[in-house]
Amino acid sequence: MKYGAYLFGCAGEAVTPWEAKFFGDSKPLGFILFARNIRTRHQLIRLCDDLRQAAGYQALIAIDQEGGRVQRMTPPQWRAWPPPLDQCTMTSSMDSTRAMWLRYRIIAEELRDVGIDTNCVPVVDIAGEDTHAVLKNRCYGYDPDSIIRHALAVTSANQDGGILSVVKHIPGQGRLGQDSHLQLPRTDATEDQLHRWDWRPLAALRHLPLGMTSHALFSSLDHHQPATWSREIIRLVRNKIGFEGLLMTDDISMSALWGSVGSRSRKALRAGCDVILHCNGDMREMEEIADECGQLTGAALVRAQEALAARQQPSNVDVGSLEREFQQLTGVAI
Repeated sequence: MKYGAYLFGCAGEAVTPWEAKFFGDSKPLGFILFARNIRTRHQLIRLCDDLRQAAGYQALIAIDQEGGRVQRMTPPQWRAWPPPLDQCTMTSSMDSTRAMWLRYRIIAEELRDVGIDTNCVPVVDIAGEDTHAVLKNRCYGYDPDSIIRHALAVTSANQDGGILSVVKHIPGQGRLGQDSHLQLPRTDATEDQLHRWDWRPLAALRHLPLGMTSHALFSSLDHHQPATWSREIIRLVRNKIGFEGLLMTDDISMSALWGSVGSRSRKALRAGCDVILHCNGDMREMEEIADECGQLTGAALVRAQEALAARQQPSNVDVGSLEREFQQLTGVAI
């Protein structure tokens, strides 16, 4: 099977005939959904089915369902969650780890119920004084050990629920005081500082099948190119952090980057990224990316095949029981 080296969004709540033809021709490895794509449970099930039918195979369907502020499936149809950082700091270390497992095991049930098989979590950026507000309360703690403990609970819950995890943001955004949706963040931290602090959680999750890059400038590693475009940083991700999975970009249309989406995508693939993530559903931009990137080949194709093969059936759970345990541990009704 041939797969395009990209994941795409779609414009609305249903696949248009134009989108169906394009997805059938371009064969994206997968899709990503946002709030604009979601109205009801039954509509979302139909959308996932139609996206896969258009692609012609069981494509990945991803979402950012972190809970808290970043939650595409929202009440009243789906549960509401506190910000991850608030949840992780409200209980003892043992209880907080269990609560994170419960949180994402329940979320996994909600995702599988509608046909979504990939959640863009865990967030392994380390919260600190300089962390931008757009990221800070999405983090799982203020030190590497707490991040590792909570992130492993998240990935275990996803696996038990039949959901693939996407570790983000590689090689770390916790030090950054700017929002990469709007501008290019920068840090002057040395490689040694990054290795001893920021990269420890990433190394602990290097076994995951999917990861997402950071659109940020790490000046001690590359003076000119953000991580998504930096061959040196991608080399460190592979050889020093040891991440072995499929490496996708963060949304290629974010304002941290510059140039056309085609040139952005070309730079990312040349640097060593495997797959381009494009989220806004703009057909002209998706056509440009498909023309520029083509199909997955070589090691990138092998990593994609391994990620697809890592999907598994969920174990059986009593969601009501999990929900009650979560409330007992955290005091939060969901």
